[in-house]
Amino acid sequence: MASEQQSYPNLNPSNGNSSISNTAGNAMENAKSNAQSAMDSIKNHPTVQNIQNGPVADKARQEAYQTQSEFGNLAGARQTPSTQTATGQDLTHYHSFFYSLLSWENPRATAISYVTIVLFIFACRYVPLVRYGLRLTWMVLGITAAAEIAGRMVFDQGFASKLRPKKYYTIPRETLESTIDDALHFVNFFVIESQRIVFAENVYATVAAFFTALITYGLIKITPAWGLALLGITSAYFVPLGYITNKEFIDSHLSNAGNIIGQQTQQVRDLASQHTSKAMEASSNTLKTYSARASEMVGQTKQKAVEKNIVSPQTANNAESTVKGENFPEAPKSDLSGPDTTQAESARAEPVLEASY
Repeated sequence: MASEQQSYPNLNPSNGNSSISNTAGNAMENAKSNAQSAMDSIKNHPTVQNIQNGPVADKARQEAYQTQSEFGNLAGARQTPSTQTATGQDLTHYHSFFYSLLSWENPRATAISYVTIVLFIFACRYVPLVRYGLRLTWMVLGITAAAEIAGRMVFDQGFASKLRPKKYYTIPRETLESTIDDALHFVNFFVIESQRIVFAENVYATVAAFFTALITYGLIKITPAWGLALLGITSAYFVPLGYITNKEFIDSHLSNAGNIIGQQTQQVRDLASQHTSKAMEASSNTLKTYSARASEMVGQTKQKAVEKNIVSPQTANNAESTVKGENFPEAPKSDLSGPDTTQAESARAEPVLEASY
């Protein structure tokens, strides 16, 4: 048996697996070296060098640097502003972030974000993302499983097992807490802004929100959801740009409109004040007229009572002395509410009753 094993060493399974593994390893090393040499030759080619060091490459590197710098400025704009709400509450750092984003302070970053959102809307509309996601999932899992099984059958070690990290990745607690805190600020941004609009902290913003809601209510019947989303994003990005471009012109017209509204409001106030004074004067004259009529009626009643010997002249004279102007209520001078009719009637009735006795 020993001689047979020495005569046929290739029949040993362990020797066969090791030779196959060595052959595969050598092939992979040769492929890597050939690919590296090909990449080096392409990189060192004169045409590639001219392209990399030419004006087009310099312009591309400059634009890339400026774009990166603008994204850094946009990220640095996430700071809590010094201004507060009308209730004295602090704003979130997303107020300054969205102000910097939508005011086009960093045009490249704003344009890239707008294009990204538009492409995402069109992708949701025309690309079956869920189906493609499921397809990518079963393809990746199938390739992984096939590579693992083939590796174990041929090399006694799967490819997926060989690529497995020593320690699986986990989300650090600090990262999770910062993400939750950032999400909380993001939600509170919309909550605070919606309340500021509803309670008219800025009248112009409330009016703009009113017209936006009204137009959306009309368009939702004829426009699909992706169309409304595209229209809303476009308006959110380009309406501030139009205002910034024509700021002086728009501010002057808004100032004129404010002056006109103020003048009209003052005229309405003056007119209301005039009508109020006229109404108060009319009520005062009416009360004086009724007071004179009441005095006249008391005098007539007294005279008839004396003529019919119901009361004596002395009693009638005492009743006349008690019926004076101070017994009647005065007309109001500042309040529009009418006088208390019950008190006036009681004041008028008491002298008459006294005279009848």
